[in-house]
Amino acid sequence: MVIKKKTTEVNLDFSFFEFLHAYYEENKGRIRQHYRDLTKKFLEYNDPSTGDGAFLRQPQYEALEMYVFIKEFLNNETMLQLVRDWHNKEGSFLETQNWVTKTDGTTGQMSFYDMSESDFEILEGQLEAVKTSYPNYIYALTMGLGKTILMATCIFYEFLLMNKFPKDKKYCHNAIVFAPDKTVLQSLREIMTFDKSKVVPREYASLLESNMKFHFLDDTNTMLSTIDGSDFNIVIVNNQKIITKRRRKKETATDSLFKPEPGPEDGFYSDIMTQIFGNNEDIFTPNDITINHRFSKLSRLPQLGVYVDEAHHLYGIELKNSLNTALRDTIDLLDGVLQDQGTQVVSCYNFTGTPYVQKVTLPDVVYSYGLKASIAKGYLKNAIRYGYENVQEKGFLQDAIQDFWEEYGENTYEGLLPKLAIFTKNQDDIDNTVLPEIEEILASMNIPLDKILVNTQKSSAEEVRDFNNLDVVGTTGANKQFIILIDKGREGWNCRSLFGVAMHRKPTSNVFVLQATMRCLRQITDTQQTARIYLSEENRKILNDELENNFRMSIEDLKEGSEQKTYYIRVNPPEHEIELKRLKRIYQFETVNEPSPLDFQLDELDYSKYKMTLYKQTSMDLNPTESLEELNADKYDSYRYSKLTLVGEIARYLNMDPIEVDTILLESKDGLEKLLDTVNQYQGILYERIIPAVFRYKYHISSYITTEERTVSLLKIPVGEKDYYKFHGKPDMVIRDKDDSIQRFKDKSFHADTYVFDSIPERELFKQYLESDDVEEIYFTGMFTSKQGEFYIQYIDPVSHRVRNYFPDFVVKKKDGTHEIIEVKGDNKAEDEIVLAKASAAEEQVGESGYKYRMILGNDVLRRNYEI
Repeated sequence: MVIKKKTTEVNLDFSFFEFLHAYYEENKGRIRQHYRDLTKKFLEYNDPSTGDGAFLRQPQYEALEMYVFIKEFLNNETMLQLVRDWHNKEGSFLETQNWVTKTDGTTGQMSFYDMSESDFEILEGQLEAVKTSYPNYIYALTMGLGKTILMATCIFYEFLLMNKFPKDKKYCHNAIVFAPDKTVLQSLREIMTFDKSKVVPREYASLLESNMKFHFLDDTNTMLSTIDGSDFNIVIVNNQKIITKRRRKKETATDSLFKPEPGPEDGFYSDIMTQIFGNNEDIFTPNDITINHRFSKLSRLPQLGVYVDEAHHLYGIELKNSLNTALRDTIDLLDGVLQDQGTQVVSCYNFTGTPYVQKVTLPDVVYSYGLKASIAKGYLKNAIRYGYENVQEKGFLQDAIQDFWEEYGENTYEGLLPKLAIFTKNQDDIDNTVLPEIEEILASMNIPLDKILVNTQKSSAEEVRDFNNLDVVGTTGANKQFIILIDKGREGWNCRSLFGVAMHRKPTSNVFVLQATMRCLRQITDTQQTARIYLSEENRKILNDELENNFRMSIEDLKEGSEQKTYYIRVNPPEHEIELKRLKRIYQFETVNEPSPLDFQLDELDYSKYKMTLYKQTSMDLNPTESLEELNADKYDSYRYSKLTLVGEIARYLNMDPIEVDTILLESKDGLEKLLDTVNQYQGILYERIIPAVFRYKYHISSYITTEERTVSLLKIPVGEKDYYKFHGKPDMVIRDKDDSIQRFKDKSFHADTYVFDSIPERELFKQYLESDDVEEIYFTGMFTSKQGEFYIQYIDPVSHRVRNYFPDFVVKKKDGTHEIIEVKGDNKAEDEIVLAKASAAEEQVGESGYKYRMILGNDVLRRNYEI
């Protein structure tokens, strides 16, 4: 491959994934109009902002949004094509170029999101250097954010959409998950055991449970037992157990004598290898490849999605290494074999902890959530670092253990004792130095020696079991607190009760320092805890360098982030209540006995939107010759409905008796033959016209509105052990009832002791109303969800057409006896269809209760351009 050199001066501040995410956030409402209904339901079910108790954390959900955005809206294009379309405003970005807001607030071309020509050339060159025949994306979420659960959620989404739209080539019918080693492989068992209903709408979770087939290949002798051509398979395997390998060993006379005769499959793979790699000896030749049984079985599964965990193993320490990894070669080969069989590797999804290699962003990254932000938002523990110069063996261990014990001792966190991981060089180091010294130190502190656990490659089955049970309450492993390790406890070790790491020996790999020390940052309890990291000065410097190279942050950034802090909000009793009428729209569903035949009105239908037309222009002058050609659907979709399958599809979709559907179609004015011809010519008509018409013919839905008087609590007192609610926010966005500046007005507000505002306009409007002589009471309600209070407005989401809960920002009572419900919105959201739907529902519902609903724009608040 010859790559044209464009420029070598890399802009470290440029990251295309940030442009892509900002573009999505700015145009989310309109983008989602292009999604299928099932996709919208899946996203809504997992949206943590709805207040309905979604399981995913915000970073996981944002990554899922980008996953779906690329799949549904950007049509699963390769990164190289997406970057070119973005830069040239073509493809998926052509029709949407007027959506984006410019820096001056007007709408127009995507000037705010344009990349410079030099940045484009660098990125294009990088993507050309690593391009593959299939789309390849990287999702970079730092350790502890739940990449395994995210991966599972993405696979579940693929299978649901595949099941409903089996002919759509952009969905995965099967998935293979690669782990870099045995430790990570074991952590991937969570995909199998995870409760699917936490991320899959309950009405669809049973479908996955009854159809999905897991194949966990943790042993070399385990055969892959997939059925050729089947769907719903998830294969979880160690990289080394599936990859194709180059023969390094020279064939002996004995090997040659007993080698089986080549079969047709050998020639088939040899031909594919030649097609993909030619005769490039630097990679390998077809005759040098060993195809194992597992690879052969995989190659007979259609529409395969590849998921690579801890993907930096695939990319290596330098970006160029990604061209020469055996796993990458295997995936390339797999795609070639599948394409020859009329299917494909749908995409390769790489999950890793950082988007950077040597401070440079990997070109395939589409989403990233970093270490610094994760600590700042409370998704990880904080950390205190200790660096020891002129390390003395016993002095280091004694100081670290003593400090750790004084801080944590035998306190429990979610029923688990805190643990300190101590890393050593080798078995001799443990046996002759480290273990005897730790035993002596613990004995001098009257700490039982059975709190020590040694875990190495030579550990007994009992020691391995205890290591795996460190986070399992009530087990022997959970009682261990001082864990002595050699080369374990890196990626894939998910020990939430680990509160400290001690490392005074210099390891053979610098990145080991980073991987090992990060293990103690995993979150435990709802309160953000603080871990301790004990390092020699040499290792402290290594950690700092690795943080800069991999996260663009320094060791000082491991402390609590200054951007956001955690606040524990308590209710000021008694609970504040308001009288509010609830409007309920009751729907009635009834069967209709329609005597007349169904008229689909096919002759009156506009078929133009279902036709695929090719415009052919013969020249680029001002008066070109242009021809039109209607493309036959048969060319792109070979599936043809029969009378039986057409009736079956309608019956399945509407859950009706097939005989009844057959009768309706036969007796319709258009007739079954005409319906069949029309559907096979324009298949979109089946779901947009025929199925809805059959539903309306058979069923009738009526509705009416009822009102219900209710006393609504703005904020409920927590039930259970905790007497608080936890929130994160910027310190300058927080107002407390004990702040000196508001003591004169304290009695006019604060049903909670602390308000955490999302924006400056919200905070300023609160202050303006609080200080107004016309206001008797004002309460900030926008921060609380349905789990914490009962004040919300139900509305119909205009994009998904589902019932959602909306939480207005303020409830106000004035001295003249009037009441207001207020929402503060950014100026750019004034005409947003979802915002308008919320406002319309609020005006209807609170109006019945004697409240006036107001939406006040942010700039009007800051300029005092409104009346209280």
